[in-house]
Amino acid sequence: MTLTGKRERVAVSDDCTHRDDGSDTETGTGRGADTGTDAKPRRHRTLAVLALAALLATGGGLLAAADRAEHAPAARNRALADAEATRRVVGDISNALAAVFSYTPDDLPATGQRAREVLRGRAAEDYQALYTRLERQVRRQKLTLTTQVVRAAVRELSGDRAELLVFLDQHAQRGSAEATTAAAQLSVTARLDAGRWTITEIKAR
Repeated sequence: MTLTGKRERVAVSDDCTHRDDGSDTETGTGRGADTGTDAKPRRHRTLAVLALAALLATGGGLLAAADRAEHAPAARNRALADAEATRRVVGDISNALAAVFSYTPDDLPATGQRAREVLRGRAAEDYQALYTRLERQVRRQKLTLTTQVVRAAVRELSGDRAELLVFLDQHAQRGSAEATTAAAQLSVTARLDAGRWTITEIKAR
C-alpha cells in the first residue's frame, strides 16, 4: 500500500516575543478636522486598532497558533507542556506507520500481524479492506515497499488521544527494477491503549 501526497515546508517558531514600548505614531492625515481636547487620544486609539488589524491580516496564521499555545490549558493539550509524553507518542506512531507500510513478498503475514497490533477502529477496518488486494498484488508483482517517517509533529495531546501530522518517504521496488521514491503527508489520530499508542484513523493530505 503506497501512500501519495504532497510535502509542505512548515516553518515553526518556538518562541514568540511581544514588544510594546508604549510609543504612539501620529500621521498628518486629517489634522485640523478634530480639534477637541480628546482628538489626539482618539487618533492614537484609531491608529492602534488599524495597526492591529494589519498585523492580523499579514500574520494571522502565526498569531492564531500563538494564541492557541498561550490559552490552551496544559491539562487539555499536553503537547504544549509535556515534552516526554510528546516524544512517546511520536515514537510509537512513527514505528507503527513504518511497520504497517513496509513489506516484502515474503513477509506479508508478518506485516498483517503488525497491523493488527497497532491499528484500531477505522484505521484497522480500512487497512484490512485493502490487505487482501495488497497481498495478491505484492506476491504477483514481487513488490517491496519501505516506509520511513522523516518528520512527525503532535498537534494535540489530550488524555489518551493524540492528533499528529506526519511526513513519510516511501521507497518502492518491483522485482529487480529500479526503486522509486515518493513522499506522503498524513493526518493521524491515535489512542493510548494498554500503555502503547495505537492508530485509530489515517488520512492522506
